[in-house]
Amino acid sequence: MDIREIIAVAEKALEGTDMFVVNCTITPDNTIDLVLDSDTSVSIDACAMLNYAIGDAFDRDEEDYSLTVASAGIGEPLLLARQYKRLVGESVEVLLKSGVKILATLDEVSDSGITISYDEAIVVEGKKRKQMQRTTHTYSFDEIKWTKEWLDYK
Repeated sequence: MDIREIIAVAEKALEGTDMFVVNCTITPDNTIDLVLDSDTSVSIDACAMLNYAIGDAFDRDEEDYSLTVASAGIGEPLLLARQYKRLVGESVEVLLKSGVKILATLDEVSDSGITISYDEAIVVEGKKRKQMQRTTHTYSFDEIKWTKEWLDYK
């Protein structure tokens, strides 16, 4: 059993929906974890349907495996550009490889990176205190360690 085969079966089963495969891993003991996401939402029924589709495609008598199909969780790092595009206009938390963490609004997504905007305290000449100013910055995906959806529970 190969990751590419599992993803191919999953993608075929997901045709015509707004769901897509985010990640698939197989451990040495044949534990398969398949993570889905959607442009809207992933239901438990959709996960069950995909579990059955993969079960029908691969014979457990031939090769024993354990399969978990789940939706990408809130607070999990975004892995695909499609996940980023769904969050345009929303709050995200970005950790740069330099160690800087930024809470911002995701303004734009391209093939090479993202544009975010956030409030930043800036020294203004003639003022004693720093002034808050909206800053927009573009970061390439190479500069980003991870990006997560930010939910403010206030």
